Amino acid sequence: MNRIIKIILLDILKNKIVLAYTLILAVLSWSSFALEDNSAKGILTILNIILFTVPLVSILFSTIYLYNSSEFIELLLSQPIKRRKIWLSLFFGLSLAMVLAFFVGAGIPLLINSPDGVGLMMLIVGCLISLVFVALAFLSSILTRDKAKGIGIAIMTWLYFALLFDGIVLFLLFQFSDYPIENAMVGVTALSPIDLARIQILLHLDVSAMMGYTGAIFKDFFGTTIGLIVSFLLLCLWVILPFFISLRKFNRKDL
Repeated sequence: MNRIIKIILLDILKNKIVLAYTLILAVLSWSSFALEDNSAKGILTILNIILFTVPLVSILFSTIYLYNSSEFIELLLSQPIKRRKIWLSLFFGLSLAMVLAFFVGAGIPLLINSPDGVGLMMLIVGCLISLVFVALAFLSSILTRDKAKGIGIAIMTWLYFALLFDGIVLFLLFQFSDYPIENAMVGVTALSPIDLARIQILLHLDVSAMMGYTGAIFKDFFGTTIGLIVSFLLLCLWVILPFFISLRKFNRKDL
């Protein structure tokens, strides 16, 4: 299993797309801090990169890589290796590559320019978001053998979590504005890994007042130690559940 992970990791790290992704993250991160005197403003700029660019690249690259590796996967299946080990090796290889690219591109500038709790929080959240969307890519690719459909599912998944989910939440808030549904919104937030990440970082930046009354409710829950633990557990659950659903389908799928 370790040998397969090493082969996959080395193959991905030599990929020009991953190198370009790392370089773009580095340029955007360093320039964000260089152009702003206040590091908090630079962090807000990097926050948008983490919430939109990182998930998109993670899910798209991972989905395409899995489809392009179909012959390699079939070769491994012809060997006396358990399917579970093959799928886990692919996941660990892709996850390590995407996390390493994020760490080199955005993590190092964050740790140098914001060596405090906020910088560390953004680093951890960025790594978790990378893992979440790699796991979702595995689920997208196993749902259909058609490459175009699989990539389409991956893009729609990113669109839903990055844009549509917030629109649905705002629609519900406006439609039920006469009712006290703010507490329910805390539970609804758990349905989106991007929203969980956004709230945690905004709370640590102490700008929750900009989020109004709902922000105060989020701060009362997610701002506590229990809330912090729960949010990280939910993000980990977003990694585990999609991957194990894809693993179950991969074990039963006739390739």
